[in-house]
Amino acid sequence: MPRLFVDADSMTARQRAVILRRAGAGNIETLFVADRSLPDVAEAVRLHTIALRAPLRGVLDRTGIRAVRSTISMVVVPTGDNSADDYIAAQCGKGDLVVSHDIPLLARVVEKGALAMDDRGNEYDEGNIRSRLGQRDVNVALREMGLFSERHRSMDTKVFQDFANTFDRLVSRVFSC
Repeated sequence: MPRLFVDADSMTARQRAVILRRAGAGNIETLFVADRSLPDVAEAVRLHTIALRAPLRGVLDRTGIRAVRSTISMVVVPTGDNSADDYIAAQCGKGDLVVSHDIPLLARVVEKGALAMDDRGNEYDEGNIRSRLGQRDVNVALREMGLFSERHRSMDTKVFQDFANTFDRLVSRVFSC
């Protein structure tokens, strides 16, 4: 069964809300990975668990109802450089979907056969990730030499919509929902 991995601290709360809504509606196994607990994710897990249990009241006993849990989870990794990235890269596999702002992480997961997308709505695969990684490395080198200051477009409505549309398309493809 494919899983959805989210590099959670690289996503805005608005992006996480889109992911949480779709993951809950589709009962998609989703792992939000960060070096701290995120209140919006914790609340979504709580509410999703309640929604899953509600129709089972009167059908299952208390033990059975307590066994029903959300398919969304928050994975808190130790604080440190790339700890969330390392967890995601180690746990994901072929057919999984990974969402992150971190291009080196996306390159790692693509090598493992996972689908990847960034926070701007760009989808990555074997055909384009090396080019994007090379572009990123050049920008880092130029920035370190003081020749270039990489600027990201702000998260305006169009960028957010690109993200939401790509996410929806990939979720539909991977999870058939």
